[in-house]
Amino acid sequence: MTDKHIKPWTDQFSEQMQVRLEKRDKLAAISTLYRNDLKPDSKCSDIKACYTDKTKEELEANKTPDYAIAARVLLVRDFGKAAFLQIDDGSARFQVYVNKGVMSEEGFAQYKLLDYGDIIWARGDVFKTQKGELSLSAKELFILTKAVRPLPEKFHGMTDPELRYRMRYVDTIMNEESRQKLQKRTQIVRYIREFFYGKEYLEVETPMMHAIAGGAAAKPFTTHHNALNMELYMRIAPELHLKRLIVGGFPRVFEMNRCFRNEGLSLKHNPEFTSIEFYQAYATFEDMVDLTEELMNGLAKNVIGNETITFGENQISFARPFKQMTLIEAVKKHADLSDADLSNREKLTKMLVAKDHAPKDLAKQSIEKLIVGVFEEYAENKLIQPTFITQYPTEVSPLSRRNDKNPKFVDRFELFVNGWEVANAFSELNNPTDQLERFAEQAMAKEGGDDEACDVDYDFVRALEYGMPPTAGEGIGVDRLVMVLTNSHTIRDVLFFPLLKKESYFGSEAPTV
Repeated sequence: MTDKHIKPWTDQFSEQMQVRLEKRDKLAAISTLYRNDLKPDSKCSDIKACYTDKTKEELEANKTPDYAIAARVLLVRDFGKAAFLQIDDGSARFQVYVNKGVMSEEGFAQYKLLDYGDIIWARGDVFKTQKGELSLSAKELFILTKAVRPLPEKFHGMTDPELRYRMRYVDTIMNEESRQKLQKRTQIVRYIREFFYGKEYLEVETPMMHAIAGGAAAKPFTTHHNALNMELYMRIAPELHLKRLIVGGFPRVFEMNRCFRNEGLSLKHNPEFTSIEFYQAYATFEDMVDLTEELMNGLAKNVIGNETITFGENQISFARPFKQMTLIEAVKKHADLSDADLSNREKLTKMLVAKDHAPKDLAKQSIEKLIVGVFEEYAENKLIQPTFITQYPTEVSPLSRRNDKNPKFVDRFELFVNGWEVANAFSELNNPTDQLERFAEQAMAKEGGDDEACDVDYDFVRALEYGMPPTAGEGIGVDRLVMVLTNSHTIRDVLFFPLLKKESYFGSEAPTV
């Protein structure tokens, strides 16, 4: 009797799938299904690099050695006793020529059971067709994996964005651009790591589950540890653990890993995201400016290939030095406010209400918080070229060091590119008394209903009491940075598997591909 979990699934099989299953049965009669004993000895990209510049006549005069390749079939052009297969092995697209008179009898029998989407192994020499297309003339061909489910129609691919992200495994087969963006992401991540290795930073791993939510202003995800019977928070930032390591005698540390924030989805937000945070003893936030410029400029030149990149209609230059403005300067310029306006609570409040940005207990918000709100709504999206915004109010920077000349502000910057915040850095607060007072203020805010405020981390205060050297630190949103560098307008394009609503398989939302 068919299992209750299997039958509903197989009942969904289309007529095309039934035909493919029949071919699979025929294949089983002449060969091993899903065989695992044949390996490629070459990549398609290497063959193309070696022979693309050769003429048809040169290849005919000097026969190439045989190459074994394995790849997915994306197109079959059948001419009865001959055929051309377009294949992709993940390195490049290539062409395989099938001819009954050239290949083994078993190989041609396997070809007759082939469908686009199948994964094949083929061995043969290289030639050019009459049209000059480099191809492999198959002497042997075997189907390694029979694709039971057909791929989308080649020329339209997957047009539904939801399906593209949900079925990334199909999207990257059909969509060269998707695959290239994700490959570029890995190159960016690798460059960042090697950059910090070159600066003698130690890469570390800190806990993903915290007993206390802290390190940033955000609403955390919660979980429960059964054995310890305690509530835990998925980390919103690794900051406090990394600074513990600075206390512990590691002068330069970084971590690139996942963080989790229980917030909504948007073009720039995914609840699970990648960031890098790095901390350096005996440095200030001005040192972080230089380091950030060097990193961003190097990424643009060495990974993308040009220090000026295109995003939509904008040309964004990562040439050094980047622009710098104070938060007040940015608000005055981009929100068209005067010095008098900056102390006018009524005007600032109306501006926020007009943008539907009114925070809770608006009447209780300080002038400084209102100004930051106006900056977020009226200035951020105008900062297209890389711009460091400095002099943030102490009130909104609970972990930053106060400025010596004006304690109302902290030694901090945020870097904006394409109107998005991509980095946040500051000279670290290492006064344990000041830190405890800031934590207490955050705890009061949380008790008052601010679910993004952090708790008091007494252990971190204790660590500071042992003495943390003067330190500067920074966090960079890797996903947003990849978006900018790859001209991607939604964060889902640069995540291999973005978060989506749970799929219903056997109801009205059953998969259509």
